[in-house]
Amino acid sequence: MRVAVASDHAGLPLKAPILAWLAEHGHEGVDMGVASPDPVDYPDVIAPAARAVATGTCELAVVLGGSGTGEQIVANKVRGIRCVQATDPVTARLGREHNDANVLAMGARIVGVAVALGCVEAFLAGEFQGGRHTRRVEKIALLERVDSGGPPRSP
Repeated sequence: MRVAVASDHAGLPLKAPILAWLAEHGHEGVDMGVASPDPVDYPDVIAPAARAVATGTCELAVVLGGSGTGEQIVANKVRGIRCVQATDPVTARLGREHNDANVLAMGARIVGVAVALGCVEAFLAGEFQGGRHTRRVEKIALLERVDSGGPPRSP
C-alpha cells in the first residue's frame, strides 16, 4: 500500500519510525515532509498529503503534529478526505471500519512511538465495514458537496 506521511516540526519524532515501520511491513511510505525541526505552518505540509490521497496518488495518509488536532482539521478540509485523529489503536481501527477514514492524524506530544506504531498498524489493517456505516459516510460526502460553496468564516 502507498501511504503518504507528512509532519510539521512538532510531529517529526514520529515520522521516521512510521516510515521505517511501513517499509518493514511491505508498504511504500511517501515522505511528504518535513525534514527539519525548524517551525513550519502545518497546513503547508498536511494539505499536500491529504491531496495525494484525494487524487489517488496514495491510498492512505498519516499526518503528524504536536497534538494531531490541527492536522486533522486541515486534512478534513480537502474534499474526499475523512481523517480520524487517534491516540490509541482502537480509535484508529474504528475510524477505518466505521467512517471509511483515509487519513490518520496523531500528535507526537500526545502519543509515543510505540502507541503511534500501534495506531498505524490498526489503521492499515482496518477495513470499512459498510452496512449501516455506508449511509453515514454518504451523508458526510453530501455535507461536503453542499456546504463547500459558501463563503469561508473569518478566524
